[in-house]
Amino acid sequence: MDLSLNEEQQAFRALAREFLDKEVVPHRAAWDRAEQVDTTLLPKLAELGFFGLTIPEEYGGVGGDYITYCLGMEELGRADSSVRGIVSVSMGLVGKSILGYGTEEQKQDWLRKIATGESLGCFGLTEPDTGSDAGNLRTKAVRDADDYVIDGQKIFITNGTWADVCLLFARTGGSGPKGVSAFLVPTSTPGFERREIHGKLGLRGQATSEIFLTGVRVPVSARLGEEGQGFTIAMHSLDKGRVSVGAGCVGIIQGCLEATVAYSKERQQFGRPLASFQMIQDMIAEMSIDADAARLLVWRAADLIERGEPFGVEASKAKYFASEAAVKAANLAIQAFGGYGYVDEYPVQKYMRDARVMTLYEGTSQIQKLLIGRAETGVSAFL
Repeated sequence: MDLSLNEEQQAFRALAREFLDKEVVPHRAAWDRAEQVDTTLLPKLAELGFFGLTIPEEYGGVGGDYITYCLGMEELGRADSSVRGIVSVSMGLVGKSILGYGTEEQKQDWLRKIATGESLGCFGLTEPDTGSDAGNLRTKAVRDADDYVIDGQKIFITNGTWADVCLLFARTGGSGPKGVSAFLVPTSTPGFERREIHGKLGLRGQATSEIFLTGVRVPVSARLGEEGQGFTIAMHSLDKGRVSVGAGCVGIIQGCLEATVAYSKERQQFGRPLASFQMIQDMIAEMSIDADAARLLVWRAADLIERGEPFGVEASKAKYFASEAAVKAANLAIQAFGGYGYVDEYPVQKYMRDARVMTLYEGTSQIQKLLIGRAETGVSAFL
């Protein structure tokens, strides 16, 4: 694997950072307090191509490779993880699922709108009683002639109240993973109701929602893939999603590192800058090493995706290490800032709050360990 970036990748990273430093970083604290990202940002992100990364131009995307995609997610994570979540769920989980499993009609319609930022997507998998146990979800889709009628409930759905289409997973028959199918459900469909969740610890700027489905009727043409293929689609999407989360966590670590270095050079204690103290340098060194290690794990997984090779275990390793390292980096940064790190005048407390959920969604750290352990031993610890 060639670890050097080509000119196009370097140019995109520089452009992304310049844009986000101007359009996101100055506003992230206010958005966090208001629990609302300014949605006028979304067309600007689309114009720069964030919603079209790795999506072919024929479907409205800008193309590009997975390393470039990870660079984008890293810069978004460094700027504001709420914004990264909006992009990676709509384009990553939903858009790429349509690209991989959709009909030509679905690609020309929903994928094109997502890739150009005209429409947002949400990923309707998690339910009140099924998080990690996604194969046993309870939402049902019952066949009725040329339609399906869907009833159930979803929770913790990123973009839920903003999305125009929901990639919804529902049980079409039988028990366990083989009975799950996937559907592209317009959120304007009668019986599709949404309620935003407020008071979150982190990711406060993005819309996280409950979804209630009562007699939601969609045509058979809304099904994504074959009946019973939904769990496979969900797991494949989450494998790639873990690479995105890992890249975003690299951005959090990098943000903590940069903020701590800058603060430690300015802040004076005992007549000298904090940066001159050994224990502060110890913290900075740990963040620097973890940033490099997490980035390389993410890039390895991205490189395997680009080559068309199996990447699931590598994605789990990247997501596990990067998310845990992001929590650690934020903790160290707050410690280095002292009391100032505890208030939102500085970004490190936000990094901590945003980092904490990264160990939970798109597969908890414990689930990642079980996946890695299964790959190493050949023995499944899942029930």
